[in-house]
Order: sequence, then C-alpha cells, then structure tokens
Amino acid sequence: MKLPQDIEAFVVANLAASKGDACRLFHGRGRTVAGWEQVSIDYFYPLILLTLFEEVDSDWLQDLTLSLQGWAEPYGIEAVAMQSRGSSASELQVLWGELPRKPVALERGLQFALQLEQRQNVGFFLDMAQARHWISENSNDKRVLNLFAYTCAFSLVARSAGAAKVVNLDMSSAALRLGQQNHQRNGIVGGVSYLAHNLFRSWSKLRRAGPFDLLIVDPPSRQPGSFVVEKDYARVIRKLPELCAPGAELLLCLNSPHLESSYLMDMVQECAPQLEYVELLPNPVQFADTNPELSLKVLRFRYSDLPDKDNT
Repeated sequence: MKLPQDIEAFVVANLAASKGDACRLFHGRGRTVAGWEQVSIDYFYPLILLTLFEEVDSDWLQDLTLSLQGWAEPYGIEAVAMQSRGSSASELQVLWGELPRKPVALERGLQFALQLEQRQNVGFFLDMAQARHWISENSNDKRVLNLFAYTCAFSLVARSAGAAKVVNLDMSSAALRLGQQNHQRNGIVGGVSYLAHNLFRSWSKLRRAGPFDLLIVDPPSRQPGSFVVEKDYARVIRKLPELCAPGAELLLCLNSPHLESSYLMDMVQECAPQLEYVELLPNPVQFADTNPELSLKVLRFRYSDLPDKDNT
C-alpha cells in the first residue's frame, strides 16, 4: 500500500527541523490529510511513537512502519513503537527496533522522563512547546505558581530560566514524584515545592506561599471526581487575583475541542475582571489545524491591581 506523499513530507520536514528536540512529526487530528485524522506520529529521540485512535489494517500498519524506518534512518532512530487508543487497552507495542532503556523527551537542552508503558499520557505534552518557550523567556527572578502541575514540565523550564521559586500543585503524588525526578535529572534541586493536594482545599496554603509573579493554570478538560472545565474552571479563576503580585502574568490553558477561546475569555471577564487579556499564544507549527479553536488554547492575561471602581 502506497502512503500519501503528504505524510512523508510532514515527517521528513519536521525531523529535519527538530535538531533532536522532541516534536510532533504528523498531526492527523488537525485534519490536514483526509483519511489520516486518527493518526499521530511523535519523535522522542531515538524513538518514533505512533498513536492510533482507531483500529487499522495490519498491512497498512506494516507499510507505515517500513516507511517510518526509511524516513528516519538518517536521524539515528532506533525504534518505532505504537500506542493504540482504538481499543480498551493502550499498551505499547514495539513495531521495530528496541526501546530506549530510559526514554526521555529532549527540549532546549532539558530532559523530561517519559512513561511509555500502558499510559495514555506519556508525561510530556508536545503541543505545549510554545508555552514552555514563553515561560523560559519570562521567568527570571519570578515567583511561579504551577497549578495542575502533572509532571512539572513548566516548573523545570521556569527554574532552569532563573525563576526565584516554583510551587507545583497536583492531586497526583505519583506525577509530582516524576516531576521532582525530572528536576533532579537536570540538576535543579532547590527553589521548588511539590504539593500533592486538592486545589479546592488549598487556597489558604497558596495564599501563604504567594504572592506570585507568574501563574500557570493547565487543568484537565474532563476528569470526573477531580476537575470538569464547565463546572470547576470558574471556581479557580475567581480565586486567582488573591494569589497575584502586582502586574503578575498568567497563562490560562483550555484543551477542550468543544470549547473555544472566547469561552475562557468570557469566564475571566465575569469571574476575575482584574485579569486583563493580553494574547493567545500560538501553537507549534507541527500542530496545524484546519480549525485552531478545536486544539489547545493558551491565553495570556495580566493582573491589574487598580482599585475596584465600587470602592473609590
């Protein structure tokens, strides 16, 4: 079966541009190639990870694997693996080669550990590359709060860029442990806190730890029993001004394909009008989408500490 030339063009061009850094090689969910909407291809040197969101024909899969081997050979690829989300299990299947013993994502000189086996999320989100870059450029001497920290990638970037301190909060102690290991792997030991707490029961603790100059809020879209955007995001936004230093910057993230950036902007205007909208950060070019509002939205706000008009 001959594969579309568009796929080869995407994969080869993105491999060449990556210079060894982790990136998406092909983003089928962006609907740029008809018939390939359920396919993602990612690069974590020396591994290519194929993610399928539907069951596929075995001959098709073999052809794609052979093609990936050929396209990636000049870049030192040692393995092609697949995670299938079209079935009840998401176990990793090695299609060719041998997995790295300790797989990592490389980005701008930093290493982020990956958890590939039997996990839908490998521990590192490639579509957040532009947000991480913005944080690296704007964290020096800042006090940073990282809510829904997961494996603390934003924290590692901020501390590596000279942040004065970072407070990470997430309900998952296992994710935070991996985050702490990521810091240690990169030689970052001090100036970082890891709080395995329920955010909605931790406001007083965060107020004591603040105020913060940079606040990052990257919640899951829908995690029943923990966080659901439509029900819980407004509760978070109402509390954010209490944690802000004068002129604080905020990155508020929305990763639901069913909600547009205007949804979050309207919510902020209603719940925390002290937060002034600045810009929508661009997504990485590898995540091109025929409708950008269906993909990740990272909105930047700035805290204005002007007195409330009703009290003047």
